[in-house]
Amino acid sequence: MANESVKIVSNFLTAEIAPHGAELRSLVDSEGRQLMTDADPAYWTGHAPVLFPIVGRVNNDRYRQDGVEYEIPKHGFARRSHFEIVESHPASVLFRLTDSPATRPHYPFAFALEMRFMLHERTLSMTATVRNTGSVPMLASFGFHPAFAWPLPFGGTKEDHVVRFEHKEPGALKEISRDGLIAAEERATPVVGDTIALKDSLFSRDALVWDTLHSRALRYGVPGQPGLSIAFPDTDRLGLWMKPGARYLCIEPWAGIADPEHYDGEFRAKPGVFEVAPGDERSFRMTVTVG
Repeated sequence: MANESVKIVSNFLTAEIAPHGAELRSLVDSEGRQLMTDADPAYWTGHAPVLFPIVGRVNNDRYRQDGVEYEIPKHGFARRSHFEIVESHPASVLFRLTDSPATRPHYPFAFALEMRFMLHERTLSMTATVRNTGSVPMLASFGFHPAFAWPLPFGGTKEDHVVRFEHKEPGALKEISRDGLIAAEERATPVVGDTIALKDSLFSRDALVWDTLHSRALRYGVPGQPGLSIAFPDTDRLGLWMKPGARYLCIEPWAGIADPEHYDGEFRAKPGVFEVAPGDERSFRMTVTVG
C-alpha cells in the first residue's frame, strides 16, 4: 500500500500521485482523456519529478558548502525519495520529505519539503513548501518538471500546438552544454512575439531555458481547441523540454538553474540558489487549468 498512487478527484479531473518522489503520474479529464505523458520507455519514463535541492546539474555532480564537498545527482534526490503521506482527502493530498541519514551525505541542511496537490473543478494546484527546520540558514533550489501529452487529446497534430506566454518574451535563451551545464553562449529565442510554434527540432540541442522570464503564466495547446492554462506565480525561470520523437512536452517552472560551465564557487554563490532562514519557509505554486 505504501507505494500505491494516491487518487484525488473533482467534478472534472482525476489525478494520481505516487508517494515515491511525490510524483504526479496521471491527470485525466471526465471523458477519460489522459493529459500527461505516455512515459514511453524508448524516450523517458518520468512523469513529473520534483527537483530539489538543485535544479539541473552541478559541475561534476559536486558542490562545496562551507569548504566541504558534497556529491549530488542531477535535479537532486527528492525525485528518488519516498514521501510520507501527511493528509489525504478526496480532492487533496499532502506529502512530506524530511532530512535523514540518506540525505545528509548529499545535502547538509535540516529541511522539510511538502508537496500539496489539490483539485477544484478544472484546476490542479500544486504547492511546494521548503521549510528550514535547522538552526542555520538553509540554501536550496526548487523546480517543477511535469510532462504533458503532446499532442493533447483534444484534436490537432503535434505541429499544430503552440505555447503562448502571458507577455512578449524577446530575450535570448540559455544554451545547455553537452555536460548539462549552462554554456557561456546564448541561444536565439524561438518566441515570435508571445508565441512558440512547437516542433521536435526545437529540442535537438536539449531544453529551451529562460533564465529571465517576464511571464508567470502560459497557455499550451492548439489555438481554437481546449488546452492547458498554466500559472507559476513564484518562479522566474522556465524550461521546456522533450526528446525528439517523444509524445510529451515538459513545462518546468524553476526557482534555480544548472551550474554555469566551469563553475567552482561555493553553493551559496551558485546562480538560482535561495536562502531560507531558520524556522522560515518558502512556497512555490503551479496551477494547471484544463479547457
